[in-house]
Amino acid sequence: MKTESGSNDPVNHPSHYNSHPSGIEAIQITKHCCFCIGNAIKYIWRHDKKGKPIEDLRKAIFYLETKIKMYEEEKSGR
Repeated sequence: MKTESGSNDPVNHPSHYNSHPSGIEAIQITKHCCFCIGNAIKYIWRHDKKGKPIEDLRKAIFYLETKIKMYEEEKSGR
């Protein structure tokens, strides 16, 4: 999305939001997920767009591990 001046909108539509070859933005998928899974998908989806791919993949792992712990706690009745 461009602002009226024609520049990228860094708040609502930074350029890395729609840079996936499919043209799909991560939010189109993640809005249907729970928080942790949605964030993991978001970080995986855009991991190579902001210059810190390893950091973003580690963030995805953090959210996946958090969700796994939530399921384990739920299963154990905590």
